[in-house]
Amino acid sequence: MKNEAVAADISWQVDDFIRTGPTEPAGRYLRRFWHPVYHSVDLVAGRPVPLRIMSQGFTLYRGDDSGAAFLVDERCPHRGAQLSAGWIEGDALRCFYHGWKFDSTGQCVEQPAENSAFAAKVAIRSYPVREYLGLVFAYLGEGEPPEFPLYPEFDSFDGLLEVDSYSRNCNYFQNLENALDMSHVGFVHGDNQVAFNGIGDGKGSKAVESSWGVTYSYTRPDGQQRIQQFGMPNIFYMLALPTDEDIGWQESLFWWVPIDDELHMQFSLHRVPADAQTAARISQRRQQRRGEIDLAHQDVCEQVLNGMLRLRDLDPKRIDLVRLQDDVAQIGQGRIADRKAERLGSADIGVASVRRLWRQEVSRLYQGAALRTWRRGPELVPAAWGLVGAPAREFGGVAGSEGRELATVDVRPYVEVKAQLLALHGAAARATR
Repeated sequence: MKNEAVAADISWQVDDFIRTGPTEPAGRYLRRFWHPVYHSVDLVAGRPVPLRIMSQGFTLYRGDDSGAAFLVDERCPHRGAQLSAGWIEGDALRCFYHGWKFDSTGQCVEQPAENSAFAAKVAIRSYPVREYLGLVFAYLGEGEPPEFPLYPEFDSFDGLLEVDSYSRNCNYFQNLENALDMSHVGFVHGDNQVAFNGIGDGKGSKAVESSWGVTYSYTRPDGQQRIQQFGMPNIFYMLALPTDEDIGWQESLFWWVPIDDELHMQFSLHRVPADAQTAARISQRRQQRRGEIDLAHQDVCEQVLNGMLRLRDLDPKRIDLVRLQDDVAQIGQGRIADRKAERLGSADIGVASVRRLWRQEVSRLYQGAALRTWRRGPELVPAAWGLVGAPAREFGGVAGSEGRELATVDVRPYVEVKAQLLALHGAAARATR
């Protein structure tokens, strides 16, 4: 426990949710949880890739023998070469520079120019990895990882599981807070069919602490509610805006994962219950839409914020307009928002609530106190205007047609895949070295 003089000086530090490097309090806190870091479909056997997460470099690869995913340190301990430039041998990784070979646990097993005794004394760190629902999850903290969280609603139903993600050029916490800001919908997304004036006003908004984080809701004057669930430290479970005529509202799960302090990824899963015929029809439209989008929202956002374009000038068929709208709102705050200059109102109750939980946990971490264990129960489901998220089979839901395999579909626009791989592979970080 730190002394009183030091403890009195932490007020500015516990508000620093934004810095997520390995030695930062918020970075240390995030590293105590499992996070999605890559798409399974993008990880090709025999092709190691550089990976940057929370301002830290790694090497991610899929073994030739087992087909399993492995995550190890970024550089060879010999002379600091980038290990992703090397090659895979079985489930081992060989350095491009001098041929040092590391097995999947990180142990050096071969050094062509040295004697065998030296190799046994050298190792790089390996990190726990698990593939689930089309995503590669990793645990980047110290010691044994916590229990891997499962989401039965998304792995036990009949229909489509859509796997999505995008990169955004600002701090991850700005996107996280945006999810708990329902009042922006009527303005930022005012052209959407479910947006309306008054949604999320202060008198109808409520945020209640839960066993997982925050239950955030808005009640309309007619009594109908929209309820969303935030899970600590960076997860959101909601009924998302309509995106298809056969779906209406769809159930979605989001993670906001820092790449560095000014760039992050949103990984998402969309649960679309449907019979086989409807699922095929939806999937066909999704794949067609992937090819129609040929403008990267990240690039267009810069033009909008630089005053060179207006949103109304754009053809919505060529761009993901919802993402662009949120880009403009969030990046327009600055790459890292200046929260000291803010003036929060009553409609910002969700934002204030999640900040309070983060302050509590980072303060405990800083002082060496016990951290809270967060768990999601089956009662913590989203709802929107009378439609409630359907329970999974494990949570007591009614099964549909038995024996059907869950169809997992990549719905990322092709221009998005290119942008996010550059971001995840640390292209911007290397360019500034």
